[in-house]
Amino acid sequence: MAAVTLVSGLAAAGVLSGAHAAVAAGEPQTQGGATATINGLKTYGEAVIHEAGGDQRVAAGLFEMSVDGGGTLQTYCVDLHNPTQRDARYQETSWNSTSLGANKDAGRIRWILQHSYPQVNDLAALARKAGVSALTEQDAAAGTQVAIWRYSDGAKVDAVDPRAEKLADYLEKNARGTGEPQPSLTLDPPVVSGRPGDLLGPVTVHTNASGVTVVPPADAATSGVRIIDRAGKVITSAKDGSRLYFDIPEDVADGSAQLTVQASTTVPVGRAFASESRSQTQILAGSSESTVSAAASATWTAKGAIPAVSARENCAKGAVDVIAANTGDRPFTFQLMGAEHTVPAGATRTVTVPLQEDQAYDLTVTGPNGFSRRFTGLLDCKTQGTITTQTTTQTLGEPSPAPMSGGTDGTDLAATGGSAITPLIAGTAIGLVVVGGAVLVLLRKREQPGDGDRL
Repeated sequence: MAAVTLVSGLAAAGVLSGAHAAVAAGEPQTQGGATATINGLKTYGEAVIHEAGGDQRVAAGLFEMSVDGGGTLQTYCVDLHNPTQRDARYQETSWNSTSLGANKDAGRIRWILQHSYPQVNDLAALARKAGVSALTEQDAAAGTQVAIWRYSDGAKVDAVDPRAEKLADYLEKNARGTGEPQPSLTLDPPVVSGRPGDLLGPVTVHTNASGVTVVPPADAATSGVRIIDRAGKVITSAKDGSRLYFDIPEDVADGSAQLTVQASTTVPVGRAFASESRSQTQILAGSSESTVSAAASATWTAKGAIPAVSARENCAKGAVDVIAANTGDRPFTFQLMGAEHTVPAGATRTVTVPLQEDQAYDLTVTGPNGFSRRFTGLLDCKTQGTITTQTTTQTLGEPSPAPMSGGTDGTDLAATGGSAITPLIAGTAIGLVVVGGAVLVLLRKREQPGDGDRL
């Protein structure tokens, strides 16, 4: 047992110590959309969570995010028991990259968003449907969040205000399943490959915007790489369904290039937003006109294998899928996680890397002639267990979770999921320090003169 604990502790230490640098240097698993920074909980009321350890009162309502490039988003939490980190950065993503992918009630959550505040901003009409005399914005936000939690987390939760509770009951009872919304902007596939002199693609634009701006590779003027349509016309703008191609000069050296598309649009209600900083997953409730973007890359070589490698999180399997395509005329052999994999000419292979929930990952694919692609992120696919009551750190300016026996003036409310994980992180850090000390002691003992062997 001691040996197992030591190995596990060392593995955890490696993940934690390398996570920050990995996120900064690697390629995040996203194919486009809105990127935003969370500002905090803006419109909210009170709720009570009923758990085995006792009842707890929390703040429940709408968060606000600022979009990179311009725009504002309003979101609700779909990850009750995780913390919300201050100024965490979020990326629009698919349901399959979050706990919503495996949640049979995800469509009901989208229905709630479409039929409640802020999409329905006629509070008098919403109050009549809920069977109450009136609703404030705070009541509407709290009631909506409570109804969402019942489906996103399976939580036993009630709104404190009777009117908000009636709204939550109405929304929960009437919710119907609807499909996942389309992304605001994405490019498919995110990576293509081929020979110099060929058209590499197509890369198809998927967007709800009326049009997008196409930005060519940064070195297009010197490399001669152009972004064109099938007829050979240079493309500077596109729309949903447009097919883009990389036009690679025949005499250009082996290399790669990237195109970017950008648009201004409202992000569809129900889109998921995930963070790589262990900040709770959010779902979109409202969007102003916002800046969205996506990128795709091309790789070319004159002979041999022509790899195109991408990655995506697979919450259904609790893993990251690394997808390697080879459009060349020879097999492509690459290394990943100490194992060797071969993709025949003209084929595609997917390598699934299992991970623990909330594990930061840093995966590097290496191949012949200096080929290297690195992918980083944090697997956050599940809602967590119970809220920790003993906590002092406050991440969004809202008070921490507290038992219902606390004050009644609202001064001990938690931001939805607030900072409940702080004690766990602290405990883990202390444990790792102890493990590190044990490792040093073992190493020193083994390095004593006369031992006769080394690590």
